[in-house]
Amino acid sequence: MNHSDHPSKLTWASPTYIVLFGFLVVIGFFLITEHAAHLLGILPWLLLLACPLIHIFHGHGHHHGGDSDDKGKENQETHHH
Repeated sequence: MNHSDHPSKLTWASPTYIVLFGFLVVIGFFLITEHAAHLLGILPWLLLLACPLIHIFHGHGHHHGGDSDDKGKENQETHHH
């Protein structure tokens, strides 16, 4: 008996993965449709929570160095001339 006759690995195009993917899509659809009211009800709170989280992890988008930023700009201007 040759081992090449019986593949041991499943590929993404195998019927097992296609059925699994279809099953997960159906489950996802029903979860979203049945719980849409809950998700939409919590959405405003998630937006309010996102604001402080963005400030914690991203900052205000500028450097908090004060004078060091001005000196850096002066150095860049002198190098461009």
